[in-house]
Amino acid sequence: MVKIYRMVNQSPKIIAMSEFKDEYEDEVIQRWGDSPAYAQSKERTSKYSHKDFQAAKVDQEAVTEKFAYAFGNSLGASSKQAQQAVVEHRAAISKWFYECSVQMQKNLALIYVQDPRFKKYYDDRARGLAQFVHDAIMAQ
Repeated sequence: MVKIYRMVNQSPKIIAMSEFKDEYEDEVIQRWGDSPAYAQSKERTSKYSHKDFQAAKVDQEAVTEKFAYAFGNSLGASSKQAQQAVVEHRAAISKWFYECSVQMQKNLALIYVQDPRFKKYYDDRARGLAQFVHDAIMAQ
């Protein structure tokens, strides 16, 4: 059985703790199953414990808070603070899941505003945050 980590009230990027086949497995495999990033992520996460996934979630939440701080303080997508969040966002993905290039991160930024699940994750923090994260990533 392939380990799939179901989203539990959190970022779709952090496909979380529950180890079981769920409704997202088919979508993930269909969209990214042949990609090197998927293979690397699957290989890495297959070895993770519950604590590892918790640590990944903490890292991702910390980055999201940095985006929210920049957005909430009207610092702008190109500000030093927003761009630091962009760097930390890419580093967290690279650390926990797969090597995330700038181009891959820009592809993710498109998903953040196009996929309602990702958009909701950010916009539930602050309305407009998804667009801000997108704009900050694209500004690098």
